[in-house]
Amino acid sequence: MTDALALPGGLLLAFYGDDFTGSTDTMEVMAFAGLPIVLFLEDPTPERMARFPDARAVGIAGVSRSRDPAWMEANLPGRFEALARLGAPVLQYKVCSTFDSAPHVGSIGKAVDLGVQHAPGRFTPMVVGAPRLRRFQAFGNLFATLDDVGYRLDRHPTMARHPVTPMGEADLAIHLSRQTQRRIELVHLVQLKQGRGADRLAGLAGDDVPVVLIDVLDDETLAEAGRLVWENRGEGLFTASSSGLQYALVAYWRGCGALAPETAARPASAVDRIAVVSGSCSPATQAQIGWASEHGFDAIRLDAAAAVSGDVEREADRCTGLALAALGQGRDPLVFSALGPADPSLATVAAAAERTGLDPAAANRRIGQALASVMRTLLERTGLTRVAVAGGDTSGDVASSLGLMALTALAPLAPGSPLCAAWSDDPSRPPLEVALKGGQVGSASFFGAVKAGAPLT
Repeated sequence: MTDALALPGGLLLAFYGDDFTGSTDTMEVMAFAGLPIVLFLEDPTPERMARFPDARAVGIAGVSRSRDPAWMEANLPGRFEALARLGAPVLQYKVCSTFDSAPHVGSIGKAVDLGVQHAPGRFTPMVVGAPRLRRFQAFGNLFATLDDVGYRLDRHPTMARHPVTPMGEADLAIHLSRQTQRRIELVHLVQLKQGRGADRLAGLAGDDVPVVLIDVLDDETLAEAGRLVWENRGEGLFTASSSGLQYALVAYWRGCGALAPETAARPASAVDRIAVVSGSCSPATQAQIGWASEHGFDAIRLDAAAAVSGDVEREADRCTGLALAALGQGRDPLVFSALGPADPSLATVAAAAERTGLDPAAANRRIGQALASVMRTLLERTGLTRVAVAGGDTSGDVASSLGLMALTALAPLAPGSPLCAAWSDDPSRPPLEVALKGGQVGSASFFGAVKAGAPLT
């Protein structure tokens, strides 16, 4: 490695994650590439930062994906400012690789408008595609695979019917234009493959700080996207990107010799028992609950409509009792709120929300509160040392309720969902390992992998 190719010392990147599972996904990419990273669930104060002196990246796991623009205006500037003070050359608002967002909730456009004020760059790159996660962007359109079948995102079986942010447009420029008045441009895959990306980018930058989408379709365009961002970071860039940005930077750094080639990460040890809560309604999670039910887990359905109607504590207590009984019988409890996007309970929940006067996001938060209460009580009453949570918003609800301060990656389980060590401000707190899983993430045996500490073959 030459000095010209060496990475600078100190922090390379700081990010705010719009949900918890996406934040652990981002952490995984860098940690298992040999770049120590810490994901804070609380503000990264100097005292907390001092516990992680070797960190090359820092993140804050947030919940903005389920919040409205007014909440963003009140909460994001302070988080962006705190991260900007750390001095990393890239400041990221981490978005989901399925671009979950809408003008009224989880607005990525609003986050961009707030974030660009905290970096001096004359453009704000946006890298969303992540081939390892089976997400692909071509000519500005986002695609994802499910069961090895590729779908334009507005025709994806799950994302087109998402209960809070259904994807009605796969062209990200069009989708984003409904959330911001900012100029939106594109560096497309042909320009990247022909080596014209840098010239195109230079011609797009301006004092108005446009969003510049960068296509990612394969390993070549992934590394080129990383090069464009890193070599044009200047005095600092703000970017709203998925973990595709981390994959792109790592691919570029490895390609130019600044980072060691990929090596296999070590698995974790197995444990006797785990507990799982799931607020996801994706087909992937449905398959995982089905697998778990056939392999020693006790699947317990949360009455989500009852929780939405206001019986959060009562419903949580009922499920907790069943989960404790399962543990007493030598089984692993798995408390879930839905089985896939066609589960009839979703219509019942929607009707309950309408009767109660709640919007979908608020209704989902009540479900998350119930699941969080179950998990918190299980940890208080048992000796469990490892747990799993499915669903991005649910993961935020659970992690917040447990009073965790930070997470660091321990072992890979599935792309986008590592097993993590949980850190607390209280040094006397018992050790805890957590796996936070997005709805679309993982094979059918994922919950078995959590228990085993490694992917199952």
